[in-house]
Amino acid sequence: MLVILAPDYRKANLTLQLLTIAMSNYISIGKLVATFGVKGELLLEHRLGKKTMLRGLEVLFIEILKDEMLPYFIQSAKIKSANEIYLKLESVDSKETAQKLMHKEVWLPEEDFQKYASKSSPFTLLGFHIINDGEDIGEVLEIIEHPQQVLLRIDINGKEALIPVHAETLEKIDKRKKQVYLSLPDGLLDIYR
Repeated sequence: MLVILAPDYRKANLTLQLLTIAMSNYISIGKLVATFGVKGELLLEHRLGKKTMLRGLEVLFIEILKDEMLPYFIQSAKIKSANEIYLKLESVDSKETAQKLMHKEVWLPEEDFQKYASKSSPFTLLGFHIINDGEDIGEVLEIIEHPQQVLLRIDINGKEALIPVHAETLEKIDKRKKQVYLSLPDGLLDIYR
């Protein structure tokens, strides 16, 4: 379960409301890595797999503490590079306020993530099932990108397993069935069983 502390922007006193939402409905898209200027702009380094200004997106969620997120409304967004965006957020009006958000994880609801992520981004595999030798070994819970390969985190018998995906292991991806077919090395899964 994920707890979201949401300021009620409709009231002048900005009271906090407590919302409980399943973590599986949100996807981490990157981190706030720098401040820019003196008016509280932030630089978001994202993993969406394409250039985007997040046009039409009104709100994103910033993980303030572990499993606690606040919604922030976007005032403006400007592309810096293929994986970076300058963001101006409501209620972040100074460099000092922006500094408090540095190195925080940024999340989107799953529906918004699907709109803004590249179809070829590894992060679109979240929620897919891994099939190895005809056996469904688990649902992709997290994607960890490294220069040489991508690791898919799944749970096998209550244990966290990191499954490598690269040219030698990937057989095919069935987007309709939400399945990733792999040919894993013998013995890789034995330690989890």
